[in-house]
Amino acid sequence: MRFTLVNKARNLGFTMIELLIVIAILGILAVVVLSAINPLEQINRGRDTAKRSDAEQLLSAFERYNAFNGFFPWMEDQDDLSPGITPPIVVDNTWTVTGPPACTILERLSSPVLADCIGTQELKDSFVNRIVGYSGGPRALYVYYGGTTGDNVYVCFSPQSEAFKNEGNVRCTSTEGLPDDLLPADASNEICPPAGGTNLAGETPSAATDPGIPMICLP
Repeated sequence: MRFTLVNKARNLGFTMIELLIVIAILGILAVVVLSAINPLEQINRGRDTAKRSDAEQLLSAFERYNAFNGFFPWMEDQDDLSPGITPPIVVDNTWTVTGPPACTILERLSSPVLADCIGTQELKDSFVNRIVGYSGGPRALYVYYGGTTGDNVYVCFSPQSEAFKNEGNVRCTSTEGLPDDLLPADASNEICPPAGGTNLAGETPSAATDPGIPMICLP
């Protein structure tokens, strides 16, 4: 009786071969799933979505500041005769408005460091610190404004995911092309770069024959 119970207990377990087969099947399933969802593309798409959100928040802050003050934060005052931002400027803490006081644009929109620099608190300090942390390069945000009445303010970024790159290419290659008030910013083919060309963020494709990386510009 004892011998029978021991044999039954042993029969309830898995052999080494069975375990190896199960592990192999799980490995194959994992490879299939990873191939299907393309995790790197999902990560890059998430980053691009976050940058789009940051660009939208920054645009909204510009518009609110202009609605309240009657001029954009990069202008000295309502009598500033050169309101345009040409060529596009990277958003960081070196972007200043002529003084006195020589406030940075982001200080005007958040909490100023200088006592005589008035901040409107349109943006949270944590948000400002994040977009300043992008600095230059592929993660940075760029602002362009032609300066003519009726022109839109644009915030651009360089996409990393194929989905966002395709979106940029559609805008660049459509029959309408870039909007008239954004087209001058592409004078050096930096928003819609040609094959092998360098975009506004300084990025080039891996091969000279590959399409250039288009910029996503909002709105």
